[in-house]
Amino acid sequence: MECSERKFMFEDNNSKESEIITITEVLQPSYGLYVWPSAPVLAQYIWFNRNRIKGRNILELGSGTSLPGILAAKCGGHVTLSDSEDIPHCLENCRKSCQANGLQNIPVIGLTWGKFNNALLDLSPVDIILGSDCFYDSKDFENIIVTVSYLIKKNINAEFWCTYQERSSNRTIDVLLLKWGLECESVSLDSFDADSPSLCGSSLPGNHTIHMFIIRANKR
Repeated sequence: MECSERKFMFEDNNSKESEIITITEVLQPSYGLYVWPSAPVLAQYIWFNRNRIKGRNILELGSGTSLPGILAAKCGGHVTLSDSEDIPHCLENCRKSCQANGLQNIPVIGLTWGKFNNALLDLSPVDIILGSDCFYDSKDFENIIVTVSYLIKKNINAEFWCTYQERSSNRTIDVLLLKWGLECESVSLDSFDADSPSLCGSSLPGNHTIHMFIIRANKR
């Protein structure tokens, strides 16, 4: 498969801070090997909240090309990347993105949503879970929620930061959140300067409808 590198630049005009992330992707788009429009939006939220990232234990689910996770690591987070244990080429692509950014020591583990393998059971409690466009195929929705619920129960204050591209207004995870004891907060894109068709030097968000939300334990 032919690969290419794409660069994403994050800037703060006030502090003059900046970060460039290099991502390896396959030219033929597939689930895990292509940067989809939701990824720059989640990465922008991470950049906007980078002071909350530093020193935190972070797990990215369905990492694929790993843009959000790589940026979180550059912002000082203790990051673990994951993708399906059944798709080794996605895990290898995660490692390539780590190498492209000088982050060879980031753990890359095989986690299949809804399955309780040793990699998941042995994982230390995490503070922040990242997911970009995980809610793509409705057949996976409950498996994702099961995995997130398990991780949050290990750390009741953990949060799942997630973006998704709206493809159908008929899709919802409300019933699943209720079933698994979770609640959801919607985050407006303009609150973290992501209400633009172009982010971090990329036109990927374009005119797509992208949503950002945070899932937490329902403590009521």
